[in-house]
Amino acid sequence: MPAERTSLFNPPLQGEGRTAEGSPGWGRAESLAQGPPPSSPLQGEVKRNTITEDAVLGGRLRLRQPRRGHRVGHDAILLAASCPARAGDDVVDLGAGVGAAGLALATRGEGTSVALVEIDPDLAALAAENAARNGLGARVRTVQLDVAAPARAFAARGLGAQCCARVLMNPPFNDAARHRLSPDARRRRAHAAAPSTLAAWIRTAARLLRPRGTLSLIWRADGLEQALCALAPAFGAVTLLPLHPKPGAPAIRILLCATKASRAPLAILPGLLLNDRAGRPTAEAEAVLRGGRALVLGDP
Repeated sequence: MPAERTSLFNPPLQGEGRTAEGSPGWGRAESLAQGPPPSSPLQGEVKRNTITEDAVLGGRLRLRQPRRGHRVGHDAILLAASCPARAGDDVVDLGAGVGAAGLALATRGEGTSVALVEIDPDLAALAAENAARNGLGARVRTVQLDVAAPARAFAARGLGAQCCARVLMNPPFNDAARHRLSPDARRRRAHAAAPSTLAAWIRTAARLLRPRGTLSLIWRADGLEQALCALAPAFGAVTLLPLHPKPGAPAIRILLCATKASRAPLAILPGLLLNDRAGRPTAEAEAVLRGGRALVLGDP
């Protein structure tokens, strides 16, 4: 394996800085249990908060997460399904939260190695615990770090330039200056950020990726122009999949897969319908969210 692969799994050091992470979804995981883990390094607010254990991917992945604040939804699972990772690929999940997207990818794709980058120390601790509880500790590690931290901070944690083949990310969607913010600090950080945040995250992804590596991103449908402009300096071959909540409704999310240093044009796929007119999940959505089927956006 190339030297960069082993660097992804050096023991993580302490993080630095602050920035936003995560993003809201429109679905929730199925709750399995409540209460704090029997043995956990959690501190501060999360230690005082109730921890729930929730099932995704039809029960194949179980995630511990805080009851309050940002909760894992469909966005993370759809994002993981859209990443064209294959066996042997090194993957970095930026703004990983409790690890939902990166762990879903590792669960679906055997042979992938995943680094979960998360700024919040409590969420990073939960992500590491979730990896271990799901038997993924040998292939998944957690790095407590600001996504917008300088390159030297990433390199010090084994995430140097061109260290991976795939990056996936679920950034905060909302403009902190234009949207009403949640009083919950962790939820506020997950949902809103400055308009410059998306471009900063994409620059980090471009630095981490090898040539022809891919970035998988979920974003607001009405923010398509912003996303394409942020991708343009380093990425091409953007493939876009609109996500529709019900028949006849405009897309409210978009999945994008872009290739570093490619000049291929934009491609727009037929949209994915999440629910039927009665509000029941469609068979296509269930195949992805519960069955673990991949969404083919990029060329692996």
